[in-house]
Amino acid sequence: MKAVWKSAQYSTRTKLRIYQSCILTTFLYGSECWRMTEKDMSRLSSFHTTSLRRILRIFWPRKISNEQVLEETNQESMRTIITRRRWKWISHVLQKEDTSITKTAECWTHKWKRKRGRPKTTWRRTVELEMKETGHSCGTIERLARDRPAWRNFVAALNATRRDRK
Repeated sequence: MKAVWKSAQYSTRTKLRIYQSCILTTFLYGSECWRMTEKDMSRLSSFHTTSLRRILRIFWPRKISNEQVLEETNQESMRTIITRRRWKWISHVLQKEDTSITKTAECWTHKWKRKRGRPKTTWRRTVELEMKETGHSCGTIERLARDRPAWRNFVAALNATRRDRK
């Protein structure tokens, strides 16, 4: 895509639409189910802002913060994008029947003893931490997921509070 990003033939808006529709969707395919560490998030954010800088033709002598780049391109941060995708997936799973394999897998806990040391960051722990940050329990989350308008408002508020913090 270097040729497209460098080209003066396409407008910035067109380049951003190509980036959003082709590159980001392919790059983040299945990210709803990834376990996410800070290192992973940092790498994804770095790719995102670097790509946007290339589209805007911002090179190293010009010092512009990542927040300014995101604001100028009217894009969301990678953390917000992935959080929104993850919570959409949670809603999808919670609306399924109790006999569904995906719902069973989400609620499943193993019975064996874990190894010594720090527990690994898992998808479930990430979601539980986000639930704790919002002050909701599993029961309230499940009730919200069944009411679609309320769920949309919840996810929008969740992402708005994240944007204000970072």
